[in-house]
Amino acid sequence: MQLPFPKGDDKKKMNMSATHVEDLKNVMEDWKNELLVYKFALDEMDTKFSIISQEYNLIHGHNPIEHTKSRIKSFESIVNKLARKGCDITTQCAKEHIHDIAGVRIICSFIQDIYNIMDVLRQREDLKILEVKDYIQYPKPNGYRSLHLIVEIPVYLTNRVEHVKVEIQVRTIAMDFWASLEHKIYYKLQNDVPHQLTDELKEAADIAHYLDEKMQNIKREID
Repeated sequence: MQLPFPKGDDKKKMNMSATHVEDLKNVMEDWKNELLVYKFALDEMDTKFSIISQEYNLIHGHNPIEHTKSRIKSFESIVNKLARKGCDITTQCAKEHIHDIAGVRIICSFIQDIYNIMDVLRQREDLKILEVKDYIQYPKPNGYRSLHLIVEIPVYLTNRVEHVKVEIQVRTIAMDFWASLEHKIYYKLQNDVPHQLTDELKEAADIAHYLDEKMQNIKREID
């Protein structure tokens, strides 16, 4: 059976549809390439932290990094964040206005380890610290504690160098445990968390911080 050949407006609609599909393909290819660069940036950061961890352990006999986690923000999350900011949905706007597309979380044993890692990063010539938010010294009202850094690193591709922003969150095991629980509660209750639970979470955050300080003091006594 032969398909009918489009005529007049039908033919015009088909051409427009084909053009639209091709445009969408090009857009998605741009996003795919852009997100791949952020993946390369995380690979670079993983290598840096591996070297820092091993060298620090060799020199000081103590590894400040318990473990690391990394992630690339999903395309849907990027689009939603750009929309909230009132920005165009383009890769260029994403690069300029969203600094946590690539994220690394560093988990430490002690609070002092967190600041030691920041000091090490400040001395490196292969990255630049653009922004520091210290939620340990100045916790959020809900009790959240962590050190947030926005850094920029060069990623060397075959035909160019891309300077990519990466968000680094550095926190203790206790801080991470609390943040994970809080996230699960808010997700399960769809952000409709009763005051009783938020009060209990704040109390738990204070207890976790007390534990961090207590463990830090014990470590100082034996060092």
